Amino acid sequence: MPAVISIAEALPPYKVEQEHAVEFARELFSESYHDIGRLLKIFENGQIESRRFVKDIDWFREERSFKEKNDAYIEAAVELGTKAIVNCLSNRSFLKRQVECQEIDALFFVSTTGLATPSIDARIMNKLPFSPYAKRIPIWGLGCAGGAAGLSRAYEYCLAFPDAKVLVLSVEICSLTFQKNDRSKSNLVGTSLFADGVSCALVCGDAVNDLHAVRVPEITATQSTLMPESLDVMGWDIKNEGLYVIFSRDIPTIIESWLQPNVSAFLEMEGIEIGELRYFIAHPGGKKVLDAYANSLGIDIQMMEISREVLSKFGNMSSATILYVLKRHMELNPLAGEYGLAGALGPGFSSELLLMRWKE
Repeated sequence: MPAVISIAEALPPYKVEQEHAVEFARELFSESYHDIGRLLKIFENGQIESRRFVKDIDWFREERSFKEKNDAYIEAAVELGTKAIVNCLSNRSFLKRQVECQEIDALFFVSTTGLATPSIDARIMNKLPFSPYAKRIPIWGLGCAGGAAGLSRAYEYCLAFPDAKVLVLSVEICSLTFQKNDRSKSNLVGTSLFADGVSCALVCGDAVNDLHAVRVPEITATQSTLMPESLDVMGWDIKNEGLYVIFSRDIPTIIESWLQPNVSAFLEMEGIEIGELRYFIAHPGGKKVLDAYANSLGIDIQMMEISREVLSKFGNMSSATILYVLKRHMELNPLAGEYGLAGALGPGFSSELLLMRWKE
């Protein structure tokens, strides 16, 4: 089956400790909420210690137009996306040799935090020596589910073309969607949670068997699920000033009631019991989301310790986050035959699931 052979990241330049983000939010929201001290506890309760941004925090104190923010998105996406691809194709922790850009058959580009036509992948392909015949598949609008969806679509491509080498590049510059004049609680929650992240994964068909230097997770099955009549759970409200976050407070409750039957049906179809899973490669949408995963699925919270660590060090980087989590699972070099379930939730409301099994 197709497998994830390598993953690498490109870290945005500015690291912001959560206590500095708290003071920024206090300054911004204190005029709108008399109980701002109580509301700011979401920063502490979210268990995030630090995040990465493409701009210094002082940049966000000034008014910025939609165009200015989107131009900054394009610049950062091209720069960091290029670095992530180079890092992925040369990551000798996972690869026996460097993979050349000309070897790549398709590039799936995933993002939801900025707009560009020509798309970011085309701009990157003008900076790196890709084949002009490489296929470009930009995917926009899947939010936090996008990284898992990108892996799923790459898996399907490699099923059709077993000798293919495919990249999944996720670029999310969440900070540049920040709305200084939006005093809603959704924006306050987003300010406490979201961060910038860029990661790239190399997925290869099963005819490519001479690249991996360690055991790798092959993808054995995937499932995409859309919840009907749930368009208002999360997403963007697009206004003249840009992208305004929609973030329902009911998300943890929705997860607890909806995810378990969704996961159970998927695993049953594949003949796997949930107790057979050694790893839950969960997108850490937030502390409450991880707790809802555990409550819904009845799994040990320790199975998501890597997800918690990524959330603590990097925050919620939308679609890129699950690739950060998967990379750290791969670094553990699990035993051959062990199963893991990767899962992420996003706008729609939707879920993306991947069943993985490590192989030599």
